[in-house]
Amino acid sequence: MGRVKLTAAIRRENQMYLFQKIEEAAFKQNDARRTIGDFLLGNREKVSEYTMEEIAKLTHSSKPTLVRFAKYFGFSGWKEFVYAFVHELAHFDDGSATIDVNIPFGEAADTLEIIENLANLRMQTIKETAALMTVKDLNQAARLINGAQNVVIYGRSPNSYFGQLFKRNLNTIHKKAFVADTDEAGLISQTLTPQDCAILISYSGNNSETYPMKNVKTLLKNGVPIISLTSGGDNYLRDYSTIVLTIASREKLYSKIGNFSTEESIQFLLTVLFAQIFSLDYQENIQMKISNARYLETSRRTTFKEMAEE
Repeated sequence: MGRVKLTAAIRRENQMYLFQKIEEAAFKQNDARRTIGDFLLGNREKVSEYTMEEIAKLTHSSKPTLVRFAKYFGFSGWKEFVYAFVHELAHFDDGSATIDVNIPFGEAADTLEIIENLANLRMQTIKETAALMTVKDLNQAARLINGAQNVVIYGRSPNSYFGQLFKRNLNTIHKKAFVADTDEAGLISQTLTPQDCAILISYSGNNSETYPMKNVKTLLKNGVPIISLTSGGDNYLRDYSTIVLTIASREKLYSKIGNFSTEESIQFLLTVLFAQIFSLDYQENIQMKISNARYLETSRRTTFKEMAEE
């Protein structure tokens, strides 16, 4: 399962989340990349109106520095970089998003406005996540998990919380599933085989030396199928996964109130994935769920008629 080799043209077409990489560089670097990155992100709607000379002057840099900035992100030159950046903006500013995923409410927002905006954001995110799904990938992922002897879920907090809920759902239909502890993940990865399945959850999906990506090499060595949940665009996790399910990716990495959209997207992906797994053996699974519930939850009582069991 070698690294996928993309041509420059295809890479540009699929690179829809360049702004996140620019933000990351501006956040982590303390050189011209920060100044240029901050300018581009702060003037994103007007970038195409500026000449290269004007941007160099406004960022107190030079044309060669701008070229180096473009090459840092894998482009051959400034013109190619600006083309990709402007076309990405057209995708993200297409008018389909009515709520700002990073700042869904302002300082002056009252309680009702916060409730309404977050409700709309959740629906907006679910629709976008559904649009990013493909039937082929979802079916293949469900079959892999359904046929696996063991399913191990990798993810840092808070993704590990969603992994715990997914694990519990799998357990209810007698599917062996575990969430890998960060400290024990390497050891667990060594024990897995091609008959098992690994699920890795990471929004950025980059940096092969950090958790959970650092387990990829071991999983590949052991021939373990990898299902990843990650953002769109090109990243390390996408290159080495058997199947990729795409998280709605309009959120910035740092400049936001919370991970509202990302968390909603991950939960929806895992919910749909579980439902698809359930449907593969629908009658058996539904009988198992009812039987388990009657055995394990005999003490549950309700006075609400609609909730009462016969």
